[in-house]
Amino acid sequence: MDVALRAVQDGDLPVFFVQTADPEAVWMAAFTSEDPAVVGRTVVGAGGDVLGHVAVFGPPEEREVTYWIGREHWGQGVATAALRALLTEVPERPLHARAAIDNAGSIRVLEKCGFAVAGTERGYAHARGEVLGEVVLVLPAPALYG
Repeated sequence: MDVALRAVQDGDLPVFFVQTADPEAVWMAAFTSEDPAVVGRTVVGAGGDVLGHVAVFGPPEEREVTYWIGREHWGQGVATAALRALLTEVPERPLHARAAIDNAGSIRVLEKCGFAVAGTERGYAHARGEVLGEVVLVLPAPALYG
């Protein structure tokens, strides 16, 4: 799937709102956050349609990636392509990620992009109104050879 990233524009926000208000998508994301993204990009399809967004946020030692792709685009390689593009643009490492333990699609996307499972935790999933397991993943800094 061909995707591109660009700076978020005001016109993208209504699309993000619809995508993040989708009850099934919110349920799958589970661990939603109120934190603003430090580096946010709009995911744009080949025809110029807004497909979702990707971001990196948090303090340097805890930088975390997040992404949200409209459900109608799931299973098409959009999230993987978008995250790979973001990782090229944001070279900082390590980066962290989290996914609901039952969100196999998101875990698969992160692993395809080089993240490795570092453990599991339990936390309150606001979107589901319950405590839920989450997978914690890390994209480490590259090893230096000297």
